[in-house]
Amino acid sequence: MDQLRSMRAFVAVAETEGFAAGARALRLSAPSVTRLVSDLEDALGARLFHRTTRSVKLTDAGVRYLEDCRRILADLEDADAHAGGRHGQPEGWVSVTGSALFGRLALTPILFSLMDRYPALSVATLFVDRVVHMMDEGIDVAVRIADLPDSTLVASRVGSVRRVLCAAPSYLEAHGDLTNVADLDQHRLIDFSQSRSGSRWGLMAEGKLITHRPETRLLVNTADAAIAAAVAGRGVTRVLSYQIAAEVAEGRLQIILPEAEGPPLPVHVVHKEAGQTTARVRAVVDHLVEELRISSWLDH
Repeated sequence: MDQLRSMRAFVAVAETEGFAAGARALRLSAPSVTRLVSDLEDALGARLFHRTTRSVKLTDAGVRYLEDCRRILADLEDADAHAGGRHGQPEGWVSVTGSALFGRLALTPILFSLMDRYPALSVATLFVDRVVHMMDEGIDVAVRIADLPDSTLVASRVGSVRRVLCAAPSYLEAHGDLTNVADLDQHRLIDFSQSRSGSRWGLMAEGKLITHRPETRLLVNTADAAIAAAVAGRGVTRVLSYQIAAEVAEGRLQIILPEAEGPPLPVHVVHKEAGQTTARVRAVVDHLVEELRISSWLDH
């Protein structure tokens, strides 16, 4: 058995959650990949996947083995790069995730400059408004806008963003300015939440952090929709500062009650433990950290 080939097949299946998808990623036939993984399981004496007709999921042993395989393959890739004199010239694919709007506005131009800097580097993005589990979904680098839980991941802080209340000038002219948090109850509110039950706004009132549950007729699940509704004069919404930077600069939206803003959210570039990081991932992390620390989209 070619163990390294079998390990690569196992990692591909685990990251794509399917034998056919893993085979496509490796440009092999599905039966070949199935045989490689089965041979590996036989050699290890352990099941690595739970297989059904609809899904392929890692077993507990598979989860542990996946981490080891990634580290071993990363070390092998670095060793090959050193031996071939390619170290310092990263090549191959790196996957990057971030929230949808931040990805489009802030990360995409930085990734363009990254690819100009490293012509042999290829980038795959996953920009979605949910928390992506990096290990399960095969992601190399993430940009997180949140307080981070303790984990084995390595995080580099690059700035912060504010959670701001905003409305169109036309709305404020028609419905009156807000002077304090209590005034929100007298206004039309646009709630932006991934949950059908809505969100809770953490706001400062009289020096204390309080929770305000917005009463609204409009609940949207994307920042773009909340911003569009606010620009159209439909009411007051709460979004992140970078998300409305252009609208504020153009006078289409106005930030209100800045004294009511809660603590800012930190922004981090996150990746796997240093010992599991390939040269190409290190190049992407370093470039993102360098550029985001001077980015106009973030507070520094």
